[in-house]
Amino acid sequence: MQQGATHRRCILGVAGALALAGVLLVPSLAGAEDRHDGYYYPTPQTIETYEARADTLEDSDRTRRIGFVVELTAQMLSNPYPPEFAVFAKGDQAEKLLIVAMRDGVIDTIYRARALLAMLTSVSRATPLFQDYGVAEVFTFFDLLKILGFAQLTISDGDGFAHQVLLK
Repeated sequence: MQQGATHRRCILGVAGALALAGVLLVPSLAGAEDRHDGYYYPTPQTIETYEARADTLEDSDRTRRIGFVVELTAQMLSNPYPPEFAVFAKGDQAEKLLIVAMRDGVIDTIYRARALLAMLTSVSRATPLFQDYGVAEVFTFFDLLKILGFAQLTISDGDGFAHQVLLK
C-alpha cells in the first residue's frame, strides 16, 4: 500500500512538472483502424517504434493514465497563460496519448515535435520517479509513458502535421 501511494505521488509530481513546462498531451492509434486519425489529428506522416527501457508498472491502468492527463491538464490550466497544447488519453484503456497544438506554428514540423519531446524528457528526468529509481540518466519521456502503460503517442499541429510513436 505504501509503495502504491509513493508511485501515485511520483506520477502526480511528473504531471505537475510537465504542466509547469507548459505542455499538454493527447493520444492516438496507428494504422487504418485508428478512429482518432482524421478527427483529432491528420494521418501521421511519420511513425516510429520506441523500444522502451522501462516496464509498465503493475498498477498502471486506465485510471492511472486518465489521472495523469487530468492532473497535467489541471496544472496547465492553472497557469496565467493559455496552454499551447491539448492533452488527451484515448482508446478503450486510455492507452493512447495525444499532444495537439492549440495554435498555429507550434508543432508544425518533425523537428519542433522532437524538440518538444526532448524537453519533456528533460522535465521527466528531474522528477522524483526517475531520480528515486536512479534512471534519470537513461530513461526518456517515452519510458515514462511506458511506465504509465501508454502504448502510443501522437503529436500534431492540429492541422497538417502529425508524428506517431509506438511504445513497445
